[in-house]
This record gives sequence, C-alpha cells and structure tokens, in this order.
Amino acid sequence: MSAPVRVLVCDDQVLIRTGLSTIIDAQPDLAVAGECGDGRTAVELAGRLRPDVVVMDVRMPVLDGVEATRLLAGAGVEHPVKVLVVTTFNLDEYVYEALRAGASGFLLKDAPPDRLLHGIRTVAMGSALLDPEVTRRLVGRYAARIRPAGGDARDIPLTPRELEVLRLIADGLSNSEIAAALVISHETVKTFVSRILTKLDLRDRVQAVVYAYRHGLVA
Repeated sequence: MSAPVRVLVCDDQVLIRTGLSTIIDAQPDLAVAGECGDGRTAVELAGRLRPDVVVMDVRMPVLDGVEATRLLAGAGVEHPVKVLVVTTFNLDEYVYEALRAGASGFLLKDAPPDRLLHGIRTVAMGSALLDPEVTRRLVGRYAARIRPAGGDARDIPLTPRELEVLRLIADGLSNSEIAAALVISHETVKTFVSRILTKLDLRDRVQAVVYAYRHGLVA
C-alpha cells in the first residue's frame, strides 16, 4: 500500500477544525499530520511536518490564509506546498487573492464531505480544483479587475480548439463536461489541457482560469 496523503488542517474555529480532521482521518488513504488555528503557525508547521496538502481557512488571526498561502505556495517558494482553500466566503475578494497567491484549489465549507475529500485527493495528485459555482461567479465580480485593458486573443499561442477548451476551463467545466460539450473523448480533453498548460507555461488549471480572465477570453 502507498503511504496515506498527509494533511495539515488550519482553521481558527476549533469546532470546524475538529470536524475537518475527523472526516479526513476516517479515510484509509488520508491522515491528519497536524492542526493549527492561524496562518503563521500553518507556515511553521508545514515547514516542519512537510504535509502533502494544507487545508487552509482564509480569515484567521496573526496571519490570514491568503498570506500564509503565498508563503507556502507563492512564486519563488523553493519547496511549495499544495494548498486547498476552504472557506465560507464564496464571493469574498480573498477568493481571487488566494488563487493568485498559489492555492491549488478552492472549496466552500458547506460542500459535502465527499467533495472535500475529493478536493484533497485531487490537489495531492497535482491537479487543481475550483468549485464550479465559485469559478462562474468570480468572472462576474472581478472581470474588470482581472482583465487588463487591451489585448488580443489572436496573440495567444493556442489553436482555435485549444482556445475553446481554455474558455470552457475558465467557465468551471470539468474534463468530463468539456468532453460532452465538444463531443470528444475524455482523453482528448486531457491532451488539450496538457498542451494549453505547456504552451502558456502555466502550473495548473487555476492559473489557466486566471490567464483566461486576464486575456479577455471569458465574456
């Protein structure tokens, strides 16, 4: 058997933190490596415990989840840690800031336990996870802020089909949903996604979403 995915749980509300840890520890392929209630401690524990995934709240004392995420997974971090942001604030500006800070995924706290567990596993495997509802609503609130003035989609080094796939990613569609929308196979979608990330020098789907917003590919 492979070693379980080690998870650091960071939330300033003890009841929620305990609940998250209980759900995670009940899974045979997951294990809670540690718990804490503020971002500063999360950074310190992550450096010492080297978890596979940090489940991070946004609004916390001492150091908030956005800054903690930036220190753990932001640009220039020598040994980045995968961060899954879990919060109640689905329309808060911190959502966008957390993704920019390097978070690999984002879920709402009212998501069912199975979605949380899926999120942890997805992020641990190196994929990105965005709550589709958050992705779709993010555009409406932050499109003007994310998208710079000017720019031309013709300057983006992607084929028309790849641009189409990128737009669907930015709309929050999963690979299966993209395959259904374009009437192509799931494997073909995975190939397109891989090409897009490689051509644009992006780390994951989260960065692809932000890229699409910034270049005006989402209406």
